[in-house]
Amino acid sequence: MAWQWFHKLGSPRWFYDNTSRWLTWFAPLSIALLLLGLSWGLAFAPVDAKQGNSYRIIYIHMPAAVLSLAGYYLMAIAGGIGLIWKMKLPFMVMQSAAYIGAAFTALTLITGSLWGYPTWGTFWEWDARNIFMLILLFLYLSIIMLGRVYPVRDAADKACAILALVGTVNVPIIYKSVDWWYSLHQPASIKFTGSSSIHPSMLYPLLLCILAYYCFYTLSLILYTRQEILAREARTKWVAELVSKQTANTKD
Repeated sequence: MAWQWFHKLGSPRWFYDNTSRWLTWFAPLSIALLLLGLSWGLAFAPVDAKQGNSYRIIYIHMPAAVLSLAGYYLMAIAGGIGLIWKMKLPFMVMQSAAYIGAAFTALTLITGSLWGYPTWGTFWEWDARNIFMLILLFLYLSIIMLGRVYPVRDAADKACAILALVGTVNVPIIYKSVDWWYSLHQPASIKFTGSSSIHPSMLYPLLLCILAYYCFYTLSLILYTRQEILAREARTKWVAELVSKQTANTKD
């Protein structure tokens, strides 16, 4: 009885029905925060004394990097829950998170290269941070491909979850790579313990951008998961009724 609420949260239909209401305020909130944060950082934050205006790509690059790492943990946790409690929804969240995580990781690598050229004189350097971020992208892509090409759905979900859990080893290595190996990358600018090395006039818009990216990530995850639910539950009665209802509304 005590676990009924937990299994209710794991119901694809419960998730689909309730997230309809969440979207009505998450979508405008995400767009507003993105516009505010990026406008502040790209147009109104002060010019950096050493890098000039080229540093402003940090307002796109760093939030994407934060979400690519945090999103991997979320994906692995969802996979772990699916494995342990044999629930369908966490596996759908896991697969959806893989697509979004791959996009954020690719954005991190691309913006990092664009930032690297004016700063280091090269688009790419095989240093530890870049290598392990590239491995992160391959992990995301592997989970996407494994989930799509495996012929049996349950087996595919379990294989993806195991790979996601094993890949969590890579995340703390990325975090600590600039401390463990000499690298072109500078140490972390934002520190949870101690003073951050970035000036508050640049830090505040960066923190706002990170918050905006978190909201956008959540919005994207909800939308992807809803799509995944409809695809996997297409043969169920409640999805058939939902499609019929939406078709009737479209004709009216």
